[in-house]
Amino acid sequence: MSPHELRQRLEYFRDLGVKDLYRRSAPPVSRSAVVADAAEQSPIAVTAPVAVAELPAEMKPINIDIAIPGMAPEDDTLERIREDIGDCTRCKLHKGRNQLVFGVGNPATKLVFVGEGPGADEDEQGIPFVGRAGQLLTQMIEGTSAKEGIPVKRADVYICNVVKCRPPENRTPEPDEMAICGQFLFRQISAIKPKAVCALGSTAAKALLGGKDGVTKLRGKWHTWRDIPLMVTYHPSYLLRPYNQDAKREAWEDLKKVLHFVYD
Repeated sequence: MSPHELRQRLEYFRDLGVKDLYRRSAPPVSRSAVVADAAEQSPIAVTAPVAVAELPAEMKPINIDIAIPGMAPEDDTLERIREDIGDCTRCKLHKGRNQLVFGVGNPATKLVFVGEGPGADEDEQGIPFVGRAGQLLTQMIEGTSAKEGIPVKRADVYICNVVKCRPPENRTPEPDEMAICGQFLFRQISAIKPKAVCALGSTAAKALLGGKDGVTKLRGKWHTWRDIPLMVTYHPSYLLRPYNQDAKREAWEDLKKVLHFVYD
């Protein structure tokens, strides 16, 4: 396993909340060997809910008191991330895509919007949020900004998705697909260093915050992703349904909070 792959695996474990690593055998091993051995195991093996008291002595948890190196290279840029993704075939989503949808907007922005994944229009054009949901998102950003006296256009923010390829029939991305694409999403946000992130919908919220809570529970209040303030609100596609008028009003309120926080 290369150092980069090891960083990715350890970063994945850390995001899952794993704090202890277990060694497999009694013979003394170096700290670096323990880290490498644990990183080779599956997340299920490492995180299985086994009581520590029930483990043999050689299987007791050890605390790794070293900082896990970041996945992102030093001085990471969106251009470098896009180059690293390449013509991605890392998961099964690539089989049905027309083109990869990376992200669009101002790389020096203070505000990043994260959605779920590309739809048919996005898959055709290679740009996120260009279909009906994208048009609504543009109206939300520019309409709310204008009403609040904040000079912000869609081109001033950055917009991307959790997964970069369209899931078949617009289904929800599966956990392995989110995990693979998630490393690039995390690098995108880290490279931009925005003042705030707005997660659109439950898939984006779960990818960035973990947990199982849906939008209704999470929206309207601030959370954090790696010390960056994060607001969860409804995905524009959900707001397009005619019976979601209350959700539409709540989404506009969420967006007002975000815009004033970032630009006031």
